[in-house]
Amino acid sequence: MAKIDIATAKFLEGYMCSQAVLYSFCDDLQLEKDIALKVACGFGAGMSCRQEVCGAVTGGIMVLGAKYGRGEKEGRTATESTFAKTRELMRQFADRHGTVICRQLLNGCDLMTPEGQKQYRDNDLLNKSCKGYVQSAVEILERIM
Repeated sequence: MAKIDIATAKFLEGYMCSQAVLYSFCDDLQLEKDIALKVACGFGAGMSCRQEVCGAVTGGIMVLGAKYGRGEKEGRTATESTFAKTRELMRQFADRHGTVICRQLLNGCDLMTPEGQKQYRDNDLLNKSCKGYVQSAVEILERIM
């Protein structure tokens, strides 16, 4: 199954955008899937519904960190490479969608309030917006990697 299909299916199962993106790369990263879901959980909806950087983007940043990041055996060049790839992910996502900020991507819909959550559901933003952001993040990652 293609990564974009894996991410979409996971997202539509009710997992956060960040979880779906990271999960779709677990096999390539040799990352245990349950751990990936747990690590990415708090990043969904722009970091715990704060609607900062889109969770699909932060999930992508986790993918890049797991693949290229500086661990105990890597030097500073690994950090520089990861930063460059992260900036490229963010640039391409913003070029495609106008921003990487969740609240702007959802046209001001406030996920921290019951009214905002109702607006999200009533306007089917899960399918009309967020699903596409998850798919974009995966597509961009596949090009960068």
